[in-house]
This record gives sequence, structure tokens and C-alpha cells, in this order.
Amino acid sequence: MDNASTDRTAEIVRTWPQEPVPVHLAQCPTPGKGAAVRAGLLETTAPFVGFCDADMATDLRAVERAFGLLLSGERIVIGSRAHPLAEVEHRHSPIRELGAFGFRALARVLVPGVSDTQCGFKFFDGLLAREMAARLRTDGFAFDVELLARCVADGASVLEIPVTWHDMPGSRFSPARHSLGIVLELCRIWAQLRAESRGAVRVKQPLDSLGYP
Repeated sequence: MDNASTDRTAEIVRTWPQEPVPVHLAQCPTPGKGAAVRAGLLETTAPFVGFCDADMATDLRAVERAFGLLLSGERIVIGSRAHPLAEVEHRHSPIRELGAFGFRALARVLVPGVSDTQCGFKFFDGLLAREMAARLRTDGFAFDVELLARCVADGASVLEIPVTWHDMPGSRFSPARHSLGIVLELCRIWAQLRAESRGAVRVKQPLDSLGYP
């Protein structure tokens, strides 16, 4: 997915050999990681879909386990750096660690029971992923939270697996520049899901009163 990239990513994908694994380049004119992932999920027709960070912070040996779990019937498998068996190398500043702690606390309100919504390693049942991606409204950093929250609200359970994760240099995230925007994103997600839930109840009540199941 080319999301107005300024490096050689698009060129590399266009010239990538088609065997043994075909690679396809799609365009996403809307800026933001969330917009790019949403467009990528909607491009697929595969029975299982997923995404991981391009810097390979998460050891890709976890992919085999994730697909095995999907084949066995799980609908959502995500990597978790908070899992007791995870191996994590941190190089974050104390300020960034404090911000991450606050983000996780807010995210748990929207996605109860999920300890790490932001690890860039998530795989889904394809039909579920495309249905939920079509409803996504978050283009920025917190899109993972909305995606998982919508899946959970739809009745799907999230399985977290341990990963080996290395903090890679080059992150563009800045607590000073981005923290307020992320909090506002989470508040907007909460308000949107709450409004949709209330709307669903109002639609259902007249049917109930008429004796429909």
C-alpha cells in the first residue's frame, strides 16, 4: 500500500519478483496509517488477512503460529508485547513510556481484556477484517483500537500471542506533538461506537414490541 510515500517503497514493490509469493501495490491517497491499512484490508479477497510493521520490529516467526491458530478456528490473532512469554527490547524514554501507559489504560476502556492494542502484528479472518475495515473512521495512530473494538462489539474474541519484539529506530511518534491528538482520537472512537450502539437499540425496540425475535 503506497500512502504518499517519499522513499523507494513503491518502486521496490513494483519490481518485486512475482514468485513464489505475488506482491501487489495499491494506492491510498488519504494520509495516515489507519487509512492505508483500511484500504489494504479492503483490497484483499483472501480467507485470512493481516498486517505487520515494515521495520520488522516483530519477529516474523510468529506468522506461522498466527496462521495455525486462524486455521484452527480463531478469528483474530494479535501479537502482544505485554504477554508473559513475550521477549521485548525497549529503548523508549521515560516520558514515552509514561505516555504508552496512559494510552493502554484508555484503550482498555474500548477493548476490554486486550493488553496490547498497538503491537504492529495483527491477523484476522478475512471476511471479518473486510467488514470491520469498511466501518473504520480513524485514519491515524489509534486505528488499531477502533478496529479491535468493532470486532469485539461484533462478537469476535481477540487472542493475544507472545512475540519477540525489538524497538527499531526511526519512529516518527512524538509524545509532545501527538499525545493530545491521540487522546482526541480515542474519545471520538468511544463516542462513535456509543452512538452506533444506541442507534442499534432504538432500531431494535420497535421490532421487539411487534413480537419479532
